[in-house]
Amino acid sequence: HVQLVESGGGSVQAGGSLRLSCVASGDTYNRYSMGWFRQAPGKEREWVGSVSNYGDRTSYTDSVKGRFTISQDNAKNTLYLQMNSLKPQDTAMYYCAADPSFAKIVLGRANYWGQGTQVTVS
Repeated sequence: HVQLVESGGGSVQAGGSLRLSCVASGDTYNRYSMGWFRQAPGKEREWVGSVSNYGDRTSYTDSVKGRFTISQDNAKNTLYLQMNSLKPQDTAMYYCAADPSFAKIVLGRANYWGQGTQVTVS
């Protein structure tokens, strides 16, 4: 079993930046594809972006391209989401996810999910 814990959320002004972290623990001996999702009140969960098992593929939803960047530190079992030029529409609870399959991440079918961290942009 893999446990995921997000942190780094908060309240920022439009145009500001935040960096979210997701620390994995438990069975971290295998490489997993990792991704970020977000959900605003009254809206469905939205895929934000993902990175493949070996970092050879990254992908983002159109609304965050050029503003958000996913990176990872495998030695620390940590996934990051750097968010720049934040907009009010980015306000949501942000979740990280892990799965052996990159495709399953994008489809929202990841086996493992974190508890979320709140991002508020005003």
